[in-house]
Amino acid sequence: MKDVIVITGAGQGLGACIAKALLNSGFRVAITDVSQDKAAAAAQTLSEDTSLVAGFKLDVTQKADFKQALSDVEAYFGGVQGLVNNAAMTLTTPVMDVTAEEFDNVLRVNLRGTLFGCQVFGAYFADKNYGRIVNMASLAGQNGGTASGVHYASSKGGIITMTKVFAGHLAAKGVTVNAVAPGPMDLPIVHELVSPEKLAHLLDNVIPVKALGSPDFIGAMVTQLVSRDAFGVTGATWDANGGLSMR
Repeated sequence: MKDVIVITGAGQGLGACIAKALLNSGFRVAITDVSQDKAAAAAQTLSEDTSLVAGFKLDVTQKADFKQALSDVEAYFGGVQGLVNNAAMTLTTPVMDVTAEEFDNVLRVNLRGTLFGCQVFGAYFADKNYGRIVNMASLAGQNGGTASGVHYASSKGGIITMTKVFAGHLAAKGVTVNAVAPGPMDLPIVHELVSPEKLAHLLDNVIPVKALGSPDFIGAMVTQLVSRDAFGVTGATWDANGGLSMR
C-alpha cells in the first residue's frame, strides 16, 4: 500500500495544493483542518475514492487533537508514514501595532502547532523506525519577508530552527525532518493581504524573477521530501523564493 501523509491546515490554500500533489504522486492523503466540514469537502474535491483521501478534524493548538488525529488516521488507513505541518495564521499588522494577544495567537498556531506535530508524530514514527516530517517555513523566517507581520516572520524563523532540533533528535530512528521556505506565492491569501499596487511594485522591482511562486511546485518539493528515497536529507530548508534570498 502507498504511504499515508497527514497534512495540517489543508482545507484550502497551499495545504490543499500540497494534498493534490501528493495524491497525484500516488500517496494516500489525510487532510486535516480545524473545521471538519472544510477538511471533508477538500478531500471530496480531490477524489471520490475514500480509500485514497479523507478529511479529519485537527486543531493544531491542542496537543490532544494531534494525538486524536493520529489515532483516527491510523485506524482509517492502517498506518501513517508522513506529516506536513502546514497550518498557519498569516497576518500583516504593522510591526509597531502588533498586540501581545495577536502575537501570541500567531505563534500559538504557527510555532506551537508545529512543535506539537513534531512531538506527537515524531514519537510515533520513531517507534516505527520510519517517518517523514515536512514543516512549512517561509522566506519571512529568513529575511523578515516582503509583506508579512513580525509575528508571522518570527514564527517561521522558529520553525526553521525547530526543524533542525527535531531532525537531530530523530535521525537515528529513520525519521527525517525538513522544511520548505516559499517566498510570495500565487495564492488567494497573498492577493487578499497585499494590495494590487504593492504587489505590482514587488513584481516589477523586488522579486528578481518577477513572478509569484507556483503552489504546485511547492507541492512537488514536499512530495520529494516525504518520499522513501529522501532518507539522506534531514534538517534542511529548501528555498523557493524567486531569488529574493540567495545562499
